[in-house]
Amino acid sequence: MSSTANGKPETVLVTGATDGLGRATAILFVSEGYRVFAAGRDAQKRAALEQLAEEQHMHLETLELDVTSDESADRAIAEIQRRAGPVDVLVNNAGIGIAGVMEEITLADLRKQFETNFFGVVRMTQRVLPAMRQRRHGCIVNMSSIAGLVSNPLMGPYSGSKHALEAISDALRLELASFGIRVILIEPGFIPTNINRAGAELSSRYIGNAAASPYAHVYLGFLKSWQKGVANAKSTPEDCAHVILRAVQSPRPHARYTVTREAHIVKFLRWILPDRSFDRGMLKMMGLDHPTGTPPSPEAIRAQLDSMLRARPDDSSRAMHA
Repeated sequence: MSSTANGKPETVLVTGATDGLGRATAILFVSEGYRVFAAGRDAQKRAALEQLAEEQHMHLETLELDVTSDESADRAIAEIQRRAGPVDVLVNNAGIGIAGVMEEITLADLRKQFETNFFGVVRMTQRVLPAMRQRRHGCIVNMSSIAGLVSNPLMGPYSGSKHALEAISDALRLELASFGIRVILIEPGFIPTNINRAGAELSSRYIGNAAASPYAHVYLGFLKSWQKGVANAKSTPEDCAHVILRAVQSPRPHARYTVTREAHIVKFLRWILPDRSFDRGMLKMMGLDHPTGTPPSPEAIRAQLDSMLRARPDDSSRAMHA
């Protein structure tokens, strides 16, 4: 899909576009000649993005949008249609991450997780599809994750929302094929972004009380594993944005695009290994296997966890975007 159609720029709506992957995607698409609406909830972040656009002479338009609200979604789509006409490309990027073991996660937090990452995608997609169908033209890009294929301890809520997103994207791709509308999944591994702080706040009741949990050793293994992942992270939001652009511009895009070297490795291992072998590797990576010797006592584990959380209060947040 080129940046122009019928002599005018293609209209792109990016949700969750005031930070991280969404922000990088919005800026890149503007630089390629698309008319971009960068949508988000935070007025301060929208203002900062508008200021950046002005300083760099980019024609980037921002919108207030809460993907969990029908009224907000209706207003945003109506405003885009008033200014530019129908949406040609929808990038469903808005998302949150809540980390906690499944026994302890509240149903309210689980619903919150799905309301943004799953129902928010459905809400926005349903609002742009009628015009896309009528014109037999359009592209839906859904921001999934390698966590949509592989579930780690503590990531059940987040992975569950991304697994669900993968499923509906597969259904949509087939349902919309005869209308000329393409549906694309983007599956990043860990990419450091500011969504991490929001994830830490949403997960604070679980991470903060981890030392007193019967799952303290699981929290500890998870945090140690992710600290290593953070230290080795090489990919940037701009790297992911270029993958999205390539997918949108491809005349025959893949159904899925995996981003980051680590995500490619995990996806390959998940494909070739039986469940038992894959689980064994995951447990070993997080120090949860204890095949030989005596595992540390609960008291020792909790002491390590307390020390880690005091020394690195933001580390738990960095697990939110894979």
